[in-house]
Amino acid sequence: MIYNEPVEIGYFISRPNRFIAFVSIHGKEERCHMPNPGRMWELLYPGTKLYVRHSAKPERRTAWDVVGVERDGVPILLDTQYNNDTAARLITEKKVPGWEDWNLLRREVTVGDSRFDLLLGRGKELFYVEVKSCTLFSRTGAMFPDAVTARGRKHILELASMHRQGIHTGLLFLVHWDRARWFLPDYHTDPDFASAFMEAAPELDWKALALSWTPSFTEPVPVRLLSYPEAVLVRENHDSGDYLFVMHLEETMDIVIGARGNLHFPAGYYVYTGSARKHLTARLARHTRRRKNMHWHIDYLRQYADTVAAIPIRTSQDLEHDLAHAVDGIAGWRIDGFGCTDCDCASHLFGFSDNPIHLPYFIRIVEDFRMNRLDSDVDACI
Repeated sequence: MIYNEPVEIGYFISRPNRFIAFVSIHGKEERCHMPNPGRMWELLYPGTKLYVRHSAKPERRTAWDVVGVERDGVPILLDTQYNNDTAARLITEKKVPGWEDWNLLRREVTVGDSRFDLLLGRGKELFYVEVKSCTLFSRTGAMFPDAVTARGRKHILELASMHRQGIHTGLLFLVHWDRARWFLPDYHTDPDFASAFMEAAPELDWKALALSWTPSFTEPVPVRLLSYPEAVLVRENHDSGDYLFVMHLEETMDIVIGARGNLHFPAGYYVYTGSARKHLTARLARHTRRRKNMHWHIDYLRQYADTVAAIPIRTSQDLEHDLAHAVDGIAGWRIDGFGCTDCDCASHLFGFSDNPIHLPYFIRIVEDFRMNRLDSDVDACI
């Protein structure tokens, strides 16, 4: 058994920080430990089915642990602590394709100022492995990480350095989505990690393995090794592309927007769609700042609206107007003529009553433009 305590059903309510989730369990709101610090926008919506268990640590303030989540009827393991246990079990049972002749020697092995998850052995040869839990999926793709990870980049650089010293090193991405067929580092979210991975990948013995789980989370079943469409990464991982910039305007007000004059803005959340053919990171940083010279329409709105999220979509294609059209199709309202003086779009600013980050149809647009649109390109690479 993976868990001594039985797994029960709950329903997600909210997540005030990375490590706490409020969950409805047996009709009662419970404060639960979330053993996964990832962003998980694509998985955690109000009412989403969660798998929970009683905590094994009664001294904690949270009586329950979140074990997993359900997406499209598929149970997904969220417990990153058990992720390493799963990897150790798969290696011990010879279920990682290509690693069947390696034996597990130790867990949590320190080398210099770094600690790696697993140490494997084959005769006198040693093999240091870092294990990563992947919970960012699309229809057939998987990406890691879903939030910036300086620690993950450091691990990759150190594993590559050890390889150049003649030491066998590698990575095991456990992808908890049995429909996944391809894997890439998430260059949209963490381009530095993606660049480090792309450079080190030829030197490392690494694998991305899709797993299937049942709701009891008792038996990890390997499904397939995922393909690595490196050509897509080479083409797309640049500091350019399109973006969604999410803001919150607390009160209804009229705002003077440069030459457009006085415009009426209902209270609520706003999504601005834009593009930057170069220096995408700097463009988003500018939008986040309030103190700046007024230039774009969004600069005037940002004097009153708070930043909620900046969502880059790194791409070599011009998707800005398609992106605006897609958001327009789900928005509650739009501000006509905003941010579109150089194109034929009706607007590039769209309003929502609720935070769109928590709306599945908005996050699906993010998924479509970041990942699902790559499916045909991936097929061409395989």
